[in-house]
Amino acid sequence: MSAASLAVLVSGGGRSLENLATKIDAGELDARIALVLSNDPSAFALERAQRLGLETAVVRHQDSPDTADFSRRVFAEIEARACDLVVLAGFLRLLVLPELWVGRVLNIHPALLPSYGGKGYYGERVHRAVLAAGERESGCTVHYVTNEYDAGPILLQRRVSVLAGDTPETLAARVFEEEQRALPEAIRLHLSGEARLEGDHVSWRATRR
Repeated sequence: MSAASLAVLVSGGGRSLENLATKIDAGELDARIALVLSNDPSAFALERAQRLGLETAVVRHQDSPDTADFSRRVFAEIEARACDLVVLAGFLRLLVLPELWVGRVLNIHPALLPSYGGKGYYGERVHRAVLAAGERESGCTVHYVTNEYDAGPILLQRRVSVLAGDTPETLAARVFEEEQRALPEAIRLHLSGEARLEGDHVSWRATRR
């Protein structure tokens, strides 16, 4: 049986993309990256992808009149590569999911959702908000994607302590360490059938401990 094909959607630097490629090359994740797609032709993630020998595509959101049209163009590229799962790894545009793709799109967010999620909460903005609120804990969340920012059912979370003297940069670094573990594990759980989206919740296979 061939490895599952992933489409990885990116808008920024692509560190999570490179982490996934490393896990796959090491045999720690039974998948292959069939497509790296960005809405931003200047995203450094595309350079990473090309260095890794991965196929890339750009769908500029500015070229679409609305989110629905942008989403149709994105999923046309994904379906042209016969991908099995879509992974949003620092992808900053809202998508309208075709019915066929509901339950087959994952996103990673650098906070413990439902806190510090939604439109405008991304990157350093998230960590600044966590620190400003005086939180003692933060982390990352992998969730199934719906047609609303950061609102889908949660598949996996990993936590870190917020330390005295933390800056957005130091907190972000510790959170990213957990993101590097969380995203491959969430993909594995989905592809193995241990986790599935059923309606508005995540269903776990009965044999899972």
